[in-house]
Amino acid sequence: MNAIEISHVSKRYQMLRALDDVSIEVKQGEFFGLLGPNGAGKTTLISIMAGLAFADSGSIRIMGCDVIRDYRQTRRMLGVVPQEIVFDPFFTVRETLRIQSGFFGLKGNDSWIDEVMVSLGLEDKADVNTRALSGGMKRRLLVAQALVHRPPVIVLDEPTAGVDVELRQSLWQFIGRLNREGHTVVLTTHYLEEAQTWCNRIAMLKEGRVIALDSTEALIHQFSETQLVLQLGAELPQTLMPLVVKSQVTGQSGKWVLRIRHYAEIGRILAELGQCQVPVNALEVQEPDLEDVFLQLMETGRN
Repeated sequence: MNAIEISHVSKRYQMLRALDDVSIEVKQGEFFGLLGPNGAGKTTLISIMAGLAFADSGSIRIMGCDVIRDYRQTRRMLGVVPQEIVFDPFFTVRETLRIQSGFFGLKGNDSWIDEVMVSLGLEDKADVNTRALSGGMKRRLLVAQALVHRPPVIVLDEPTAGVDVELRQSLWQFIGRLNREGHTVVLTTHYLEEAQTWCNRIAMLKEGRVIALDSTEALIHQFSETQLVLQLGAELPQTLMPLVVKSQVTGQSGKWVLRIRHYAEIGRILAELGQCQVPVNALEVQEPDLEDVFLQLMETGRN
């Protein structure tokens, strides 16, 4: 059984096509990335998963339960950290987490509430009214609310947007621990280095469609390439021009970026530069990363 099964989901808002026949499966215990530019449909898809919106067609199952027919079970099995900061200004942090526990029928949950607060650096704010919290602390509280009922599936919608480095570190330590313990995590983020570090597999959305779905490593190697950056004291030989990705030339010298498939090509390139008596002032090998893949796919819209 998959943790999440999204099957042929489509959604329109009047003339806007938010989702177009989206199908994704997320395995139990997986750390899964859902990436795309603003307006790609990520938050709409999460809203349908959480029961906050309804699909025009298709279905979503959480741990085998349909989000429409089995809405009670799916809400218990899902914890969502929303992108927007929302809070109740009338309660303290601890009271808010106790009330959130009550929504799921949980009583005597204080030991887990304490553990969550410590893990997210909220223990010193336990008895502080939520309206007095800083933006970063409110973001921590949102994460705590999503985790207070120990859901097997955790969805993080831009969890580190606008927060400090300390929260990022404590959040990823805690989420990483939960993932190692078997919790499934779905992450949307504009910090692509976070997705590359944590996500086993990634789906990329553009204009409501899935344009790429594979392991992080496979996407990087399939859609990107290693680059050799050269600072030369003379013009690049014509024989190497087919490898040029981009260049910045002043007179006969400048910076040249070449694509290479494997490191063995570097020796051949340097030998050719030596034969042509082209001085190499500096050399750098740039490995491909997820940002390169993302930019290329958003430009080409490949499916």
